[in-house]
Amino acid sequence: MPEPIHAVSPLATDIPAGLDVDSIVATVRETGVSAPADEEAALSAAVARAEDHGIDLSIVIVPNEPRHDSQLRDLATAVGAREGGTVLVLSPGQVGTFSDSISRVTLEAGQDRTYTGNHIVAADNFVDTLVEDQTPWGLLTGGLIVVVAAVATLTAVVKARRFRARATAPESANRDSGEN
Repeated sequence: MPEPIHAVSPLATDIPAGLDVDSIVATVRETGVSAPADEEAALSAAVARAEDHGIDLSIVIVPNEPRHDSQLRDLATAVGAREGGTVLVLSPGQVGTFSDSISRVTLEAGQDRTYTGNHIVAADNFVDTLVEDQTPWGLLTGGLIVVVAAVATLTAVVKARRFRARATAPESANRDSGEN
């Protein structure tokens, strides 16, 4: 059995072969989109719509499928590390994302809506997910904590009353039986 790898530092990213990250970053820096010319205008519209909602989005189209879908996430991370904001990377059948401001949960929810086979529809679906109202998990969690604390307090009060009632019950029963 092979020995496990014990990494002291993170392993290197794995970018799909044949891609020039510097070129992609330069293109994204100028237009917000690195894509074939026939898709660039429609993808730029998705970038503009995201920007209207305060989201700094970049979209990168990879023409071929990578070996692993994690390579697209690594590419998104590499572009995002240089440009910041949120990065959506699409290949014909896979997706990768990065964001310095949007939660991984929201990014993955958006990713789930990108598997359409059409980059433009996929980008629009992704932006729809980012701009729609999100579940207020912090508020829901806080409310749940308050409810649990209230139930625990109520339970403690009821148990304390029952305990006191049982503790005083034998004394009053003994007094009642002695008076007869």
